[in-house]
Amino acid sequence: MQDQDESEQKPNIVEIAEKNDQFSTLVKAIQAAGLTDTLESSGPFTVFAPTNEAFEHLIKKIGQKKFDAILHNKEALTAILTYHVVPGKVMANDVVKLKNGSKVKTVEGSDIVIHHGKKGVFVDNAKVIKTDIEASNGVIHVINAVILPPDLKSKMASAK
Repeated sequence: MQDQDESEQKPNIVEIAEKNDQFSTLVKAIQAAGLTDTLESSGPFTVFAPTNEAFEHLIKKIGQKKFDAILHNKEALTAILTYHVVPGKVMANDVVKLKNGSKVKTVEGSDIVIHHGKKGVFVDNAKVIKTDIEASNGVIHVINAVILPPDLKSKMASAK
């Protein structure tokens, strides 16, 4: 019985992110996109969570003005954030069993590409730096970069 009580008390994905300072930018983005309720629902979800440092790197790359514009564009922000989410609970052991270069469909609708080898596990161009943070409604894997859906990359590259 105690095991069941402990699992019921396990925080959800949003609660874990809110309690971890390295995800404060991600939490703000989730709130701005109106995805809090979704990521607090039963799921399960696998979230590839970029750190604040990952967001800072993106800001340096695209500029603060463009980043602020994305934060205020709910459609673009939702696309970016849901590109970091895969339906189901995919643990690190499951990921390394995938064929190198496997494509996995995200909640956004596009595929992310999973690479693994001696240098670690990568989701698109982001390195997975911490795995298997279990939540009541899924799992979080921490990544060192913000990944962008393919169609958004071209829009951002052309919009200077």
